Amino acid sequence: MSAAAAKTVFLFDVDNTLLNNDQVIADLGAHLAAEIGEERTQRYWKIFEALRTELGYADYLGALQRYRLDHPHDQHLVAVSYFLLKYPFANRLYPNSLDAVEHVKQWGQTSIFSDGDVVFQPHKIFRSGLYERFAGRVLIYVHKEKELEDTGKRCPAEHYVLIDDKIRILSAVKKIWKSRVTTVFVRQGHYALDPKNAKEYPAADISLERIGDLVNYSAAQLLAAGGKT
Repeated sequence: MSAAAAKTVFLFDVDNTLLNNDQVIADLGAHLAAEIGEERTQRYWKIFEALRTELGYADYLGALQRYRLDHPHDQHLVAVSYFLLKYPFANRLYPNSLDAVEHVKQWGQTSIFSDGDVVFQPHKIFRSGLYERFAGRVLIYVHKEKELEDTGKRCPAEHYVLIDDKIRILSAVKKIWKSRVTTVFVRQGHYALDPKNAKEYPAADISLERIGDLVNYSAAQLLAAGGKT
């Protein structure tokens, strides 16, 4: 990352923003059911949710490791592991998601800004082609909304544009960076479409029905929406 401050940096979330992670989960669920059966699949998801509550992010491989403690002789787990490692994540990028990234590149630096574990999330980003598309500019934290100081050091800028499907994250960052950031809410995936979340947090500066709609905005519109004059 450049040490010199850019005028604008665009921070893109990954799951359900650039990549349809809900579909990945659905595919994993179907594969689990075929390999280990419905009952054990439900056991896996219970472990997964408990681990997400404990860690604060999704850890698919970590949940598989914990599941293995209960079923140490289940060799189907190897097939499940291979499924995750070989999964064609590039096929799950949302339509026109890369067009959106390319569109804003003309005005500033782009970076991935994601939550996740230290192994599978980078693997997903690499396998999807996003690592190359962002020229290796990838930031992955446990709770990214709490890491704005580090983000600012690694991606120094006068203004930020944060594109994310979680209104909670957008609200938290806006509260800290205020007019220094334009928050862009992408209404994709189960988090974004949950009406409870929409009621609990204030609206983002800009709301999109799909990530591809970002190409309809100019730099001036994005900056003005965030309060930058």
